[in-house]
Amino acid sequence: MSGNYTADFNLWIEQTAQLLRSHRWQEVDVEYLIEEVESLGKSEQRGIASQLIRLLLHLLKWQYQSQHRSDSWLDSITDSRTQIELAIEDSPSLKSYPTEQLEESYQRARRQAAKQTGMLISVFPEKCPYSLELVLDEDWLP
Repeated sequence: MSGNYTADFNLWIEQTAQLLRSHRWQEVDVEYLIEEVESLGKSEQRGIASQLIRLLLHLLKWQYQSQHRSDSWLDSITDSRTQIELAIEDSPSLKSYPTEQLEESYQRARRQAAKQTGMLISVFPEKCPYSLELVLDEDWLP
């Protein structure tokens, strides 16, 4: 079945699911299944980190480019908070992940903010100026 994994991933998923449903354990390609299960966890983490970067980017732009504030920025802020909340509801074990990623995500958001605004990166604080509690608070804006 490993040939299907590399040639047709979707077919491999369908076949693996069927084998598991049928309790045909000996036919399951365990190595690839383990790889995919591990990548699911990484994908959830990447999703949270990506939304946190997007959220921090728009909070920085909101604070440092107040003359350009828009509904789309507000929508992005709201959506990012919602996506992080939903990901944690689906996987409560990731509750601490945003805390672990705050500073690294902020550094990425800071670089993106400098590029997108045309401002010097030094305009933005070196360390994240917002607590995670504020960042995720649906009623807070800088």
